Amino acid sequence: MKFAVLKFPGSNCDRDMYNAALKSDVEAEYVDYRNTSLDGFDGVLIPGGFSFGDYLRSGAMASVAPITEAVKQFAKEGKPVLGVCNGFQILTEIGLLPGALLHNDSHLFVSRNESLRVVNHNTAFTNLYNEDEIVVYPVAHGEGHYYCTQDMYDRLEANNQIILKYVNNPNGSFNDIAGIINEQGNVCGMMPHPERAIEPILGTDSGVKLFQAMVNSWREQNV
Repeated sequence: MKFAVLKFPGSNCDRDMYNAALKSDVEAEYVDYRNTSLDGFDGVLIPGGFSFGDYLRSGAMASVAPITEAVKQFAKEGKPVLGVCNGFQILTEIGLLPGALLHNDSHLFVSRNESLRVVNHNTAFTNLYNEDEIVVYPVAHGEGHYYCTQDMYDRLEANNQIILKYVNNPNGSFNDIAGIINEQGNVCGMMPHPERAIEPILGTDSGVKLFQAMVNSWREQNV
């Protein structure tokens, strides 16, 4: 398996994503935002940071970058896409995931480890966790409040698209939502950073299973 790690001006978690992929014993390669193809890749990782300085709003300018059309086609083909933090914001901006990310209720940048509950462990991203397992991922965002309407939330619930919820909501996200998937189950977005939770020396290695789950799920379908 080979992951594409996208790089936008202002990305700052691309190396973390790259290292997480390598730790999962697969290949990874950086892909510039000006590229128009993802040929040769089996998965896409969209990292956190401040793409294009978060001008207009987080992820808005990245949503019209040349690479995003390739990401849309990649997802349409059923291939795995993971967007974390700014990557999650980009996925909502390009319409691959529902909802939007707003300023934290506190209007402060939040940076700390957070406990999360795995509310759906039957996905390609979470199937190595147990149901209701508590994991610890860092958060680092100023616009992490996941917003959706009640009708949209009801659809997310009905389709089992909510995969992670905060134990102690740090940003005001609707019903504590921290991470979701699309209806097809191959696109995942979350504000917490599993790629920063892969070494015990960092305080948590809860994120290792997420990347291993992605790799294992791909191998089961393609090898």
